Amino acid sequence: MKSITNLICNHRSIRNFTNQAVSNEQCKQIIEAAQSASTSSFLQCYSIIRISDKLLRSEFAILSGDQKWILESAEFWVFCADFNRHIEVCSNAKLGYIEYLIIGCIDTAMMAQNAMITAESMDLGGVFIGGIRNDIEKAVKLLYLPKFVLPLFGLCLGYPQYIPEIKPRIPWEVIVHENKYHPLNQKILERYNLDIKKYYQNRSNNKRNDTWSQLIKQLMIKEMRPYMLNYLHKQGWGIY
Repeated sequence: MKSITNLICNHRSIRNFTNQAVSNEQCKQIIEAAQSASTSSFLQCYSIIRISDKLLRSEFAILSGDQKWILESAEFWVFCADFNRHIEVCSNAKLGYIEYLIIGCIDTAMMAQNAMITAESMDLGGVFIGGIRNDIEKAVKLLYLPKFVLPLFGLCLGYPQYIPEIKPRIPWEVIVHENKYHPLNQKILERYNLDIKKYYQNRSNNKRNDTWSQLIKQLMIKEMRPYMLNYLHKQGWGIY
């Protein structure tokens, strides 16, 4: 077992996989570790849908923006915030509160991170796929999801064909605040922009000339799935 700190700090998204399968025993261990994540009030409000059907994977690859690694990875799982089983236990559950939606997203994300770390401890690699929300209603139909089951993201898992460089994270001094929130330190940001520019220019694939600030300026002015709020309301989420 690798050092947990080194393991976590060496994370990188893997989008190229070998043909080697992931065993059922490995999958079981990954899922058991995922379930061991903290869960608010012991609600355990999540589900994983393992997609082994190649045609269904192809649908998700297209839906997600032609992400071919969904087809090429040994495993593709969809992580869902899931309160359907809670409705079956408590038919008058008041799931319209936004807090339940927040809890479902947090619980699911924490279990997914446990899954990724466990997979990486087995020398597997993976990448999360938020693109399944590009057409969330189609994703729901493809998986026959009942009400109050929300597909949040996919996860490709498999043995890496090659290991890409680690993408530098923003310095910890920017994200850790002492006693109160502090303005962004522009000097630290500028140093980070230079680090990111150097990373993009020197990495093995998809070289570019961007800084982190340039990337943010490109991304944050775009519409971001504007249909999501109406969809959530239609499904009974976040109406209170």
